[in-house]
Amino acid sequence: MFWLKISQIIVALLLIIVILLQSKGSGLGSAFGGNSSVYLTKRGAEKKLFYATIILAALFFIVSLAGVMLK
Repeated sequence: MFWLKISQIIVALLLIIVILLQSKGSGLGSAFGGNSSVYLTKRGAEKKLFYATIILAALFFIVSLAGVMLK
């Protein structure tokens, strides 16, 4: 049970880091309602961060659910 709590903390910290790294490239234009007419696709590191966010969120959900079920 102890390893489950430690793994949940580690996954949560990794998820926070990945989300913060992702938001650095977005700029302030979207925060104030600025809209770009150019369609941008995710490439390179941005795409890897996007997939890492999805995987870490799913892993966090599974670990949290396991923690509740084993309680």
